[in-house]
Amino acid sequence: MPITVDIDVMLAKRKMSVGELADRVGITPANLAVLKNGRAKAVRFATLAALCDVLECQPGDLLRWEAEDAADAEGG
Repeated sequence: MPITVDIDVMLAKRKMSVGELADRVGITPANLAVLKNGRAKAVRFATLAALCDVLECQPGDLLRWEAEDAADAEGG
């Protein structure tokens, strides 16, 4: 998937654990793990806003788009 989730980067910058972030955002650690490991198919804007509020960052600090290489795009 061309969307990369950089929650780990912000957690390291803020010296915060996954458990602490989950508690402060109001989601389960399991759901946060799904999001941070790039397995989520969607994220609610309310959740994204809460993450940004707690981590004091912008959505672009947590999510970025990367083009897939030509082999992936052609199915090979």
